[in-house]
Amino acid sequence: MPALSTKHYAAELQRQLRSLLGHEQIVTQAYGRHLLIKRLDDEEPTVVARLSELGRNRYGAAFRSHSGRWEPLPGAGSLDEMAQLVVTLLEPYLQPDN
Repeated sequence: MPALSTKHYAAELQRQLRSLLGHEQIVTQAYGRHLLIKRLDDEEPTVVARLSELGRNRYGAAFRSHSGRWEPLPGAGSLDEMAQLVVTLLEPYLQPDN
């Protein structure tokens, strides 16, 4: 059952991010205990960040640097709080490449 709930949280995160950003060029994917956040580009989706489950409805966030390493973002919180934090800190990286 955990895979189903992770997929549910990925869909909810995608809905929140699209609403906060005002565009549909963001997709999310459940990947184990992580929720990957991807920007849709012309070629392939680019992984920008991820939320990692720390506990029941508690997440931490990390940014994927240009070297491919995961760099932690400050704070932890609910899915709603982390969606807002990711948009606040990473908005330029989450905009489409038009």
